[in-house]
Amino acid sequence: MDKFRIVGGKPLEGRISISGAKNSALPCMAAALLTPETVVLHNLPYVRDIITMRRLLEDMGCMVLMPERNTLKITAEDIQFFEAPYELVKTMRASVLALGPLVARFGQAKVSLPGGCAIGQRPIDMHLSALELLGAKIELVGGDVVASAERLKGTEITFDKVTVTGTENIMMAAVLAKGTTILNNAAREPEVVDLAKLLSRMGARIIGAGTNQIKIEGVEKLRGAEHTIIPDRIEAGTFLVAAAITNGALEITDCNPEHIGSVIDLFSSTGVKIERLSDVTLRVESGNLQAKDMITEPFPLFPTDLQAQYMALMTQAQGQAVITETIFENRFMHASEMMRMGANVQIKGNQAIIEGGKKLTGAKILASDLRASASLVLVGLAAEGETIIDRVYHIDRGYDKIEEKLQRLGGQIERFRD
Repeated sequence: MDKFRIVGGKPLEGRISISGAKNSALPCMAAALLTPETVVLHNLPYVRDIITMRRLLEDMGCMVLMPERNTLKITAEDIQFFEAPYELVKTMRASVLALGPLVARFGQAKVSLPGGCAIGQRPIDMHLSALELLGAKIELVGGDVVASAERLKGTEITFDKVTVTGTENIMMAAVLAKGTTILNNAAREPEVVDLAKLLSRMGARIIGAGTNQIKIEGVEKLRGAEHTIIPDRIEAGTFLVAAAITNGALEITDCNPEHIGSVIDLFSSTGVKIERLSDVTLRVESGNLQAKDMITEPFPLFPTDLQAQYMALMTQAQGQAVITETIFENRFMHASEMMRMGANVQIKGNQAIIEGGKKLTGAKILASDLRASASLVLVGLAAEGETIIDRVYHIDRGYDKIEEKLQRLGGQIERFRD
């Protein structure tokens, strides 16, 4: 099993390019199931979740070609298998995004229930109830969701709470439904907007993506299309922290500052110096870090996927910061590993209280999930001495060769196996 060895205490300096967004690429890959024609996707990150989704599509009968490293050509002309099995769903919950497209185009789907994960349960109840409102018959058989429909019919759906994958799944289902579908309390995340852009290029009629109400006029069929995936806002935020926590200075290119406005505002209020050089480039330098409270919220507010990284930053800020996690019920598992390195963190329910300015020292620590892994790399870079991080396969799910990017910036990090 791969591990990271990090020798911290060295400022990161240089220029880094941000990869495409995994959380946009996955639903866009699933959208290829909606047409027999070829969908070409550019700027895909080369991460484990993308490889898993490719395997799922190929298992169903899609032809998936990779003409270059960050491009896939997906043709779902001859689909024979309408199932996302547990073996894949358990390693990547986004496999559930096949449900909407399969039911919409083929009238049938079988998707394993994702169950729990390290950061919380994340049930798909809202996906299923919305599909039922669209006219699908839903049965639970032996841990699998079995869905069927002659043709979905447009309707009005109000999500009980904001759900990104739920919005994406039902939006994909509705594009081939008969009539009009209105999604209320829809997710506003950039990844939802990116999916809507791809679907529109394929011939879908979608209005309101990026607002809390999305209107979809169903069409008879969709065509192939070519689309470039948006930059990964979470990777961009992670490198903002990397510069600040190591007393470094970075130029971050190929990003979209508009997607991380709340992150830039909060980081700036803590003393991090962030300058917008262009529409796709930021310059970030460390400053005199001061503790600031933070609450995770759906877009456009502070994203839960940067909560762990922000905690890492606050361990080195002066004063006390309170982090309130409102999205997932068990997303502080990284805190105990940071405490092993000298961080002063207390967990009280859905809040973490960090007394900053504490000296960090290297230790042997364990990654529990994707974003926790990134936060532990960050504290390892800031700590004195050597840090060994086990189970780094988590970070490979969402960061494209992060150790190589950090090495180019002067970080002393290497991957190894016992």
